[in-house]
This record gives sequence, structure tokens and C-alpha cells, in this order.
Amino acid sequence: MPTTTQLVISGKSRPGVMAQVASVLGSAGVNIKAFSAPEVIGTGTGKLRLLVADLDGARRALKAAKIKFGEETALLLSLENKPGALNEVADLLTGARINIKCGYCTPSREGKRAIVVLTVSNTEKALSILRDQSLDEF
Repeated sequence: MPTTTQLVISGKSRPGVMAQVASVLGSAGVNIKAFSAPEVIGTGTGKLRLLVADLDGARRALKAAKIKFGEETALLLSLENKPGALNEVADLLTGARINIKCGYCTPSREGKRAIVVLTVSNTEKALSILRDQSLDEF
């Protein structure tokens, strides 16, 4: 099971943030492969998390546009797209006392697998626990 680096942009939830980031990355030729953009209810703030095809290109483009960002390691899982698949993973992590800090998913193009992105409290331990969950390419 591979890991990846996801970009994290924190700030106020307001019109145009996603458009600006998408424009900056698109103009730089950087493809956004996945994103999550939840808003924290009551505070109006949120974190935009992005997986991109060209991490170095995205870093350069965001810095040039003066868009502040952080980075975090995320796990990439390929799960069978069926009821209970995520529960199996969550139970394994719970049993190991590993907290899931963030997660999002999308079905594969064929719909038979679900691509799951997780950030966890202990990446190395999670890698050893979930070693049977794999992903060839995302």
C-alpha cells in the first residue's frame, strides 16, 4: 500500500477559493487527481486537501501565486467497492489505536474498487497493519 503527499490549504470558506487554486494548478499544467474540501460548521473555515499528478509543479505554482499550503502524508488504499469494506479497515486501525484524522474516497473508473485516501495518527504503524490493502496506481 503506497503513501502519497497531499497538499493542504487552510483558510476561510469563501467564493472563489477553489476556482483560484484550480486555475493556478491548471495554468501550470498540474492535474488534480483528488480533492476534499470540507467546511467547519460555525467557523466558516476549512481545509482543501489535494492529490496532484505533479507535486513539484504544484508546489512551484502555489508558491508563485502566493497561496500558502502545507503537506501531509496520506495512505492510498484500494478497497473492494462493497458494503463493509471501509469498516474492515477502520476496525483494524481502531484495534491498533490509530486515529483516522481525515479521509475521503472515490470509486475507480470501473466501479469495482474504491480509492480511499486516509491521514492517520501513526502512518508507519498503519502501513504495517494495512499491508494487505494495496493500490497499483492512482
